[in-house]
Amino acid sequence: MTDGAPDDGTVRAASPTSAAPPATGAAAPDRDPRGAGVSIIVPAYDEADNMPELFAELAATLRAHELSAEVVVVDDGSTDGTTEAARAAARDAGVERLTVLRHRRNRGKTEALLSAAAVARGRYLVLFDADLQHSTEEIPRFIERLEGGLDVVTGRKVGAYDKRFVSGVYNRLARAIFRVPVHDMNAMKAFRAEVLERLTLRHDWHRYLVVLAHAEGYRVGEIDVELHPRRHGAPKYSGRGRIVIGMLDLVSVWFQLVFSRKPMLFFGVTGLALLVAGGITGVVALVLRFGFGHGFRPLLTLVTLLVVSGLLLFVLGFLAEMIAGLRGEVEALKRDRRRREADGRGSGDTR
Repeated sequence: MTDGAPDDGTVRAASPTSAAPPATGAAAPDRDPRGAGVSIIVPAYDEADNMPELFAELAATLRAHELSAEVVVVDDGSTDGTTEAARAAARDAGVERLTVLRHRRNRGKTEALLSAAAVARGRYLVLFDADLQHSTEEIPRFIERLEGGLDVVTGRKVGAYDKRFVSGVYNRLARAIFRVPVHDMNAMKAFRAEVLERLTLRHDWHRYLVVLAHAEGYRVGEIDVELHPRRHGAPKYSGRGRIVIGMLDLVSVWFQLVFSRKPMLFFGVTGLALLVAGGITGVVALVLRFGFGHGFRPLLTLVTLLVVSGLLLFVLGFLAEMIAGLRGEVEALKRDRRRREADGRGSGDTR
């Protein structure tokens, strides 16, 4: 059953105990006023076979630890009935606080995270994979570290697992480039809801949530987690092609963190270097022509190329600086809006 289809292609399928979604244009739902309120976010792509065990174990963990939590499942374009399986499994397990969102097509794990966070009410968000490669008993450990003062907690996979070597190389590169105090960027995570509100995540950038949060000054930490074999189905958010994509994303994130605030540092310095190289090459060409009587036309072509390229980079730098200025203004407006919304909620303003 569906009760809403926003323009972004997400359909909200509510369980019988779910609250009705906010009307179009309404303010986002308030976070759970309880300090221990938790939203468990489960991206799922063709994971119908895993739903019964997932909800049975989630329910057992929540009861055993007396944890106040809602479960937000994002059916990321599944074709195997994941939405129906999730609702049936939740009902059988006695999980009452359930929201199911469905993407009309497979959009990726980052988009699934963002869709869930937009409706989640918990103060703490836990990103938990539907394949049960992590135990649900890890969830209370993550929440404990958040309550201890951390803003983001990520898991550090221990033991033997597939792609350990590739993952190790990728994580070492990320740690060396971004200087983050964690060892694993792409495992189970938990974080305060406010963290995600301050970050801009592009496609497949869930891997860099820790990096971006650390760059914003949030406190990050890690705990060791065991990685279990997948019980049913095949991995969906993986593949050899993602290794290359991950490396390119790493460069993109590095560029954004280093140069997005002051793009002239990159374009200006590079343009100046090309202009200097063009000037030196021009002097060499003149000395060869008038000092030694040797004309060398390719040098003149190289001078033109270097000077024009340098000037173009300077122009790009100025344009990028203007864009960076506009971005800063937009971010300031967003912060002001969030502050006014928080003040409105605190004073009971429901407009």
